Amino acid sequence: MRPRVLLAAALVAALAGCGQAAAPAAPPPAPAASAGAAPASLAFTGRTLDGTAFDAATLAGKPTILWFWAPWCATCASEAMSIADIHEEYGDRLNILGIAGMGGNAEMHEFVSDLEVGAVPHLDDKPGVIWRKFAITEQSTYVILDRAGKVVVSSYLDDLQLTSRVKALVA
Repeated sequence: MRPRVLLAAALVAALAGCGQAAAPAAPPPAPAASAGAAPASLAFTGRTLDGTAFDAATLAGKPTILWFWAPWCATCASEAMSIADIHEEYGDRLNILGIAGMGGNAEMHEFVSDLEVGAVPHLDDKPGVIWRKFAITEQSTYVILDRAGKVVVSSYLDDLQLTSRVKALVA
């Protein structure tokens, strides 16, 4: 499309009888600052349960489930199988990140091991920094982001509601 714009500009100049050289074409507009950058919703970092640095910007471009859980939470434990199943079935089209809080690291490790959700990455957010970013006040809460990083859900969901939301996101 750029050659057409230049051709049109040259044609207008010629028809106007302009004997001066045409002004140089304006440079193409700079890409938007957000192009290629992670959305604000994924502008956070943390540490995995093992202490490895994690940058949520790596999740950009795919729908993402942020699962806020606590190691002593019975509801969270009941959701673990659904999280593992969703990761297994949709993990190539969907990010899942567990964000543990309100407990110690040893208990968080035990939760992940006992409930077999180790294939999903989990962050240790004992200080609650990420929980506060998303205004999470109770476990278990899901924050679901679409491909663009827009929050489309921030609430408790039962297994059927979660599965329905996931299917719609990856469709």
